Amino acid sequence: MLQRLLFGLVAVIGLALAGCAHSPQQLDPSPKLLGTINPVGQGQPVVVRVVDGRPSPTLGTRGGLYPETSAVIVPSEKLLPKLQAQTEAAVRLLGFTPSPNAYNAPQLTLTLAELKYQSPKEGLYVTEANIGATLRVDVQNSGRRYSGRYGASLNQRFGMAPNEQTNTKLVSDVLSDALTRVFKDQSIGQLLAQ
Repeated sequence: MLQRLLFGLVAVIGLALAGCAHSPQQLDPSPKLLGTINPVGQGQPVVVRVVDGRPSPTLGTRGGLYPETSAVIVPSEKLLPKLQAQTEAAVRLLGFTPSPNAYNAPQLTLTLAELKYQSPKEGLYVTEANIGATLRVDVQNSGRRYSGRYGASLNQRFGMAPNEQTNTKLVSDVLSDALTRVFKDQSIGQLLAQ
């Protein structure tokens, strides 16, 4: 009888501890350009490149009892094609034609400089997250250059640890905000149009 009781207690404790651990989350965010953009181009070709300048695809961890197992990951191969498509869409809205290898055309390079996810280190439960994104843009046209950095961040509180779907939406929202800030900068369109 005592043996069964001890076995049952060990099983309950094991389940309770397992509940505090989080497995890694691999997110697949879909950033979207928000709002309107004033067209300034006349259909001129622009070479558009999107690159990942992050040192690692890991954004951070979700905290909890075992933070080393709760990594939040956004692989380049999933995110870059979506960022490329949205950047090309923005260039079209500006009135230009994205062209992969137009000779002597203006160039716009969008770099994902930073993408981070941080939860408080103390405590067993994930109650909030700080999510941030930084995009860098480099524009070249006829020897003239323009560079800018555009950031967005979000502090989100939770009643319970966020699942992969929730975190994917949050990271998508932050990326969308940063991307929209990029193309609200009128200096980009003006330099491309010169």
